[in-house]
Amino acid sequence: MLVNLGDSVGVLRGVGPKKIQALNKLGVNTIEDLLTFYPFRYNDIAVKNLEEINSQEKVTLKGIVASEPVLVRFGRKKSRLNFKLLINHDVIGVTFFNQPWISKQVTTGQELAVYGKYDALRQSLSGIKIISRKTNDFVGVYRSSKDIKESVVKQLVKQAYEEYNSYIRDVVPESIRIKYHLENRKQMIHDMHFPSTKKEADSARRSAIFDEFFSFEAGLQLLKRDNHKNMGLRIKYNNEKLKEFIKGLPFELTKAQKRVVNEICADMLSPNHMNRLLQGDVGSGKTIIAAIAMYATVTAGFQAVLMAPTEILAQQHAEKLANLFEQYGISVALMTSSSLSRVKVKRELLKHLKNGDIDIVIGTHAVIQDNIEFHNLGLAITDEQHRFGVNQRRILRKKGVNPEILAMTATPIPRTLAITTYGEMDVSIIDELPKGRQPVKTSWVKKKQVKNVFEFVKRQLELGTQAYIISPLVEESELLDLQNAEEVFEKAKEYFGSEKVALLHGKMDANEKEQAMQAFKNKEVSILVSTTVIEVGVDVPNATVMIILDADRFGLAQLHQLRGRVGRGSKESYCILVADPKSEYGKGSTFTIVLPYDKDAMMVDEWEME
Repeated sequence: MLVNLGDSVGVLRGVGPKKIQALNKLGVNTIEDLLTFYPFRYNDIAVKNLEEINSQEKVTLKGIVASEPVLVRFGRKKSRLNFKLLINHDVIGVTFFNQPWISKQVTTGQELAVYGKYDALRQSLSGIKIISRKTNDFVGVYRSSKDIKESVVKQLVKQAYEEYNSYIRDVVPESIRIKYHLENRKQMIHDMHFPSTKKEADSARRSAIFDEFFSFEAGLQLLKRDNHKNMGLRIKYNNEKLKEFIKGLPFELTKAQKRVVNEICADMLSPNHMNRLLQGDVGSGKTIIAAIAMYATVTAGFQAVLMAPTEILAQQHAEKLANLFEQYGISVALMTSSSLSRVKVKRELLKHLKNGDIDIVIGTHAVIQDNIEFHNLGLAITDEQHRFGVNQRRILRKKGVNPEILAMTATPIPRTLAITTYGEMDVSIIDELPKGRQPVKTSWVKKKQVKNVFEFVKRQLELGTQAYIISPLVEESELLDLQNAEEVFEKAKEYFGSEKVALLHGKMDANEKEQAMQAFKNKEVSILVSTTVIEVGVDVPNATVMIILDADRFGLAQLHQLRGRVGRGSKESYCILVADPKSEYGKGSTFTIVLPYDKDAMMVDEWEME
């Protein structure tokens, strides 16, 4: 029988259908998967001295049991076991919760090693397990589930390595391994699972990271090569019509937009298949690029589709594009769950789409439903493509015969990372804002300065502008000391007047959301208190102020997207981050906003307001 790393985990001893299913849920299907199912962390269970450990550190302490173990039960399943451990001249209190069987392993006067979390203030140890015999001092901790225990995963990894290690082959060429001081793959896998020391584990991890990235990039290059082998549609658009269309736009394209348009047009005319990522800052003019590409596609006799992540954004795109294309006789249809909810309307839309009467479709994931058929799809565009899963994007592509692909994102991705992550795609970057657009002034304030921020907002509103106030939570949480939208909404009404403030969050129904957004768009209210539901796709040029509460709780990409909701007009705009970050991660996401076309990070200044 031919043996290889692609064998199912079911070939291992003791692995039946139930274990196969449990492993599959963890993403482990083959021996290769199991061998690369690395520990997510390591426990150092070597015995430590009290003077060399920190409070709340997980450690192994060894001493003499100095008291009788006392077991107290609370109901059928809950219990507490207490005993004293004498370590040199110090007495440490040891407690085990809900492990009553351990009482049988503890006898007064015996030498015992206990692994747990040490509390220096209380001189106590919250026990996790008894180290009954000498084992490897440095052990990996694996992901597991209710269907399969960690101990079973460990045992299967050990079995797989023993039986299959001779079949492990290097992925990274030897010359590169030597250059970067990397372990061979067999040694790397061994030391990832069975390290003797932290140094061994760190060295193996370094090699494993390189191995994974190398394999990923090699796979992407193969995809790219195969993609270029595939014949494209060769969308032979009407160049004269396209020039007239661009000339008829109410503004002149920036140099960056012109460059990107030329790159896309070259792809369309090429015999190779287009698979391009368009990355540009919020407000850099990606939508008009998409419109130009769709217009070119239609002049060649093909249909185009644009898939957006939210109904609000899809509606916004549909309205703008319908107005833009009206004079050119191009039909635009909106397809969302809401627009397809009426049977008669849905039937008519599907019929016209299949017949080719509809040129351009703007929609949400509703456009990838099984019953959606295009007459002749030539171009498929995904907006904010990171919001869609791989399968969703794959299904969209299958709506036509090898349609050209254009993905758009405003998430700030440094060029190197974009090439790394989307290596199978050609990357175009709009690194220039449209004429008249000003960079958003970004500042940071402490929570105690919120009143001053509100005063600043009031002064801005007096100039006829509008503002967003963003909260990370909808309702108050007992566990998290964070601002919540409903509480903020009440405070804002109290400060600015109830008639000036609207509330928007994900738990509201579609009609309520629409009413709140329309009221803000129509300037019926001046302030929109919202959660991150407005992260994507809200375009209100009159909004010039963005207040983000508990900003340290957001990631960089989120902060960037949120900031992009202001500065969409010609007026000076502001983004104010309110936070008292405690963790290093919180400080990093609060104080550093990476601009997509900058090599360096932009440091956010502390805004000293009186």
